[in-house]
Amino acid sequence: MALKEQLMADFKEAMKAHDETAKNTISLARAAIKQYEVDNREELDDAGIVAILSKQVKMRKDALADFEKAGRSDLVDAYNAEIAILNRYLPEQLSRDKILEIVQDTAASLGIEGGKQNMGKLMGPVMGKVKGLADGSLVKEVVMEFLS
Repeated sequence: MALKEQLMADFKEAMKAHDETAKNTISLARAAIKQYEVDNREELDDAGIVAILSKQVKMRKDALADFEKAGRSDLVDAYNAEIAILNRYLPEQLSRDKILEIVQDTAASLGIEGGKQNMGKLMGPVMGKVKGLADGSLVKEVVMEFLS
């Protein structure tokens, strides 16, 4: 089943189960997908949908830090629930060790051994390999450690 169809089926299921969190989260995700399709006049495939869902998760994770600073545990709990719902549609994320392995292989193939000046040369190819499979901030952290 295509991801768009899966979202619709889960949306209907959430409505039947009266699960407001799942219903609202899936509805917002579907709206973001539809907005992209209308704006760019193109039908998204599963890879494009995964990119939009990843962006939705990233937006919520970014907001979590602000809510924690403000002491809004109710919003933190709500956003964590939304992140968990959205993560069901994303491919499994790579572990830190697997990312390090990819960074080392990429650096070896490019002839990069270290030095912070090589950050840009290494980040581009690594992100191309892990796009959608790893959080960019984690990849940046691993690359910085490798280059140090």
